[in-house]
Amino acid sequence: MKLFDELKWRGLVDNITSTDLEEKINNGGLTFYIGTDPTADSLHIGHFSSLLVAKRLKDGGHHPIILVGGATGLIGDPKPNTERPIISKEVLEYNYDRLYEQIDKIFGFEIVNNYDWSKNVNFIDYLRDYGKFFSVSYMLNKETVKSRLEIGITYTEFSYMIMQALDFLYLYENKNCTLQIGGQDQWGNITAGIELIRKKVGGEAYGFTMPLITKADGEKFGKSEGGSVWLDKEKTTPYEMYQFLINSEDAKVIDYLKKLTFLTYDEILNLEKNLNEEPHLRLAQKALAKEIVVFLHGEEEYEKAVKISESLFNGNIKELSSKDIKVGLSGVPSFEITDNLNIVDFLVKHEICSSKREAREFIKAGSITINDEKIYDEALIIDEKLAIDNHLIVVRRGKKKYFIGYFSR
Repeated sequence: MKLFDELKWRGLVDNITSTDLEEKINNGGLTFYIGTDPTADSLHIGHFSSLLVAKRLKDGGHHPIILVGGATGLIGDPKPNTERPIISKEVLEYNYDRLYEQIDKIFGFEIVNNYDWSKNVNFIDYLRDYGKFFSVSYMLNKETVKSRLEIGITYTEFSYMIMQALDFLYLYENKNCTLQIGGQDQWGNITAGIELIRKKVGGEAYGFTMPLITKADGEKFGKSEGGSVWLDKEKTTPYEMYQFLINSEDAKVIDYLKKLTFLTYDEILNLEKNLNEEPHLRLAQKALAKEIVVFLHGEEEYEKAVKISESLFNGNIKELSSKDIKVGLSGVPSFEITDNLNIVDFLVKHEICSSKREAREFIKAGSITINDEKIYDEALIIDEKLAIDNHLIVVRRGKKKYFIGYFSR
């Protein structure tokens, strides 16, 4: 399968600026760029697909440049329904450094900062050398601007399109970059850059956009209950990422496998067949989780995530360290244990049960476990002898309601 055909099969092409771009992509040798603004100190799973497209093209003989927008990040790309908050220069510089480290470590791509060539452009030169190439009617017709006209858009955000076009022109002239790739919401900005290159220097450039990755309900893929799923393992642990991916919807998991992994056509076809015939095995979800976690964090972190998941599911909590338990049960209610109490008083004090009567009923029914051991003795004293690593205990009420108690002494 030719490279462009594979990109289409994977669902990674939304629109292209000209049909001859297909052949150029198949032939290799293009320098292209993908941009992102440092609005946070880590990329999230939504960026991952774009960076994988860059790697797919690199493997196909092209040269990727990742632009981290130290200049455009100070302005903010217009959102569909509201103005972005302004980020301070100090925060933006910190975020830029973190993204640079992250992209370099994971992908090893060439990285540039548009602040380097934008900082010395004064306002008069900006208007004379770039602004004169854009008609207001042309800019108003761009979807990112049009969607904001009713609620209002500031001149600052309105100018973002010209700043991004300036980036494409600079990279065209200084890096021989002839292709820009972005999400489907970037079509207007990309074509503005192509027009600027044509009008100002008579050059020819190209663009293609990628569709957004969504859940079955149309919501953006990459959001969990705790917020974005980050590529930084200090913000989203490998276990949390594993859990997010393993719980992917049946209706979307094949789409995710195509867009977010390097599994082959035949491998994905086999997983799709298994999904249709034996969905309860969740082989497609397991493959998705493995491919992404290993790619981002390595085999060891993947194995650890699987171990935590299986131990919690199978009731083998004692096999885990207290550190692994904290990772696996992050977000569950927790409390500090300051004194030794019998199990009934313990359950009531820490609001695991609403009353002593309810606590006794749960104990009698075998519905209370400490570190996955069922408790039937109402006289049991909860002390550090029960703790894992002399540090914590895990209480479960019923099948799924977890609590973590930490000994303070």
